[in-house]
Amino acid sequence: MAAWKSFVLIGCLLLAACSLTPERLQTAPRPTPLLLVSIDGFRADYLDRGLTPTLSALADGGVRAEYMRPSFPSLTFPNHYALITGLRPDHSGIVANTMEDKRIPDQKFALWNREAVQDPRWWSAGTPLWTTAQRQGLNSGIMFWPGSEAPVDGKHAEFWSVYDKAFSSQARVDRVLGWLDLPETTRPSLITLYLDTIDVVGHRFGPDSAELNHELGEVDGILRRLLDGLRTRGLQEAINIVVVSDHGMMATSPDRVIYLDDLLPETHARVISYGVLTGIEPLRGHGRDTEAILLAKHPHMRCWRKRELPARFHYGSNRRIPPLLCLANRGWTISSHEAVQVKKPFSLGQHGYDNDFPEMRAIFIASGPSFRTHSVVPPFDNVDVYPLLTYLLGIKPEPNDGDLSKVRNTLAPH
Repeated sequence: MAAWKSFVLIGCLLLAACSLTPERLQTAPRPTPLLLVSIDGFRADYLDRGLTPTLSALADGGVRAEYMRPSFPSLTFPNHYALITGLRPDHSGIVANTMEDKRIPDQKFALWNREAVQDPRWWSAGTPLWTTAQRQGLNSGIMFWPGSEAPVDGKHAEFWSVYDKAFSSQARVDRVLGWLDLPETTRPSLITLYLDTIDVVGHRFGPDSAELNHELGEVDGILRRLLDGLRTRGLQEAINIVVVSDHGMMATSPDRVIYLDDLLPETHARVISYGVLTGIEPLRGHGRDTEAILLAKHPHMRCWRKRELPARFHYGSNRRIPPLLCLANRGWTISSHEAVQVKKPFSLGQHGYDNDFPEMRAIFIASGPSFRTHSVVPPFDNVDVYPLLTYLLGIKPEPNDGDLSKVRNTLAPH
């Protein structure tokens, strides 16, 4: 009996040892460092303008997708979290840039609400890649990726920063390069870099403006600074680089505004958020009236009950999605007279449209020892990036909506 108890004890200890993941054995090989760069608002066809020689050379020498399809809605926070969790917004809980949750009655989530952005309750349905890496013994350095300010299980990534829009793109690159200068034992295996000026300029001046074209050149210079820094450190051929964007950009105009307050009395419903995609909650006793107004045919938008959205959107079941949703037609926006007056100047570029629109298409470019060279692959969904990233890091992914088989063609043959 004593021998049997000893056998069981040894077996249990072995099983427990196998399940431990916080620290890798010192003898385990470290993965090739992975650098994930997001250029917010970089539309796929911006590459064709001839204004980004550094990015174009990276694409030509490595592998790129014809385009990458953003998740619906084609907004910043939902798509950055889709990229880093592999979950569509309906599953990640980050269903919009502005949202409400009856289980979090004390807050309204919005990009400008720093308290909400840093509150883990909003992000808890998804596990970001840096947390998964941390649990499996890898360090991460996260430069402003949406979601990185909220702790998971009380922890942030090993290296991270509170978002500061005044922190320049050059400073962000230098911070990333500084992480790569750390000793190999503490150097991050996963690094992300977030660049947002293309999106800012695209909103302000529009995607076809001279200002946007100028900013394309500026951001290309930032990427050149990054690649030069890698080359100086002897890392350019020893690091996997993935460059993505979250969505594209559509030209808009003050002449193409749907004024919702002209259609829907404020006594009937409450608007959760205006924009290309507008969420509406009928007030008590006005559900049928509100639906009758919104579900009728409109020349420049279409509205649905949340659970009746087209299946291809993979959207509509999450509790944070309002009961009614209105989506503007190409080039139109939904607002109110008051909101248009308050928010000046008028934004000449927008996103959030149908994610199948060419103007919403994003980029995927990759280069490094794990990737093919001089290759172009067919389009894929942005949730497919997550299983690719976990594969590159050699870690087990969390449950996700992505499909590694859709992006295996980006990898170098063994």
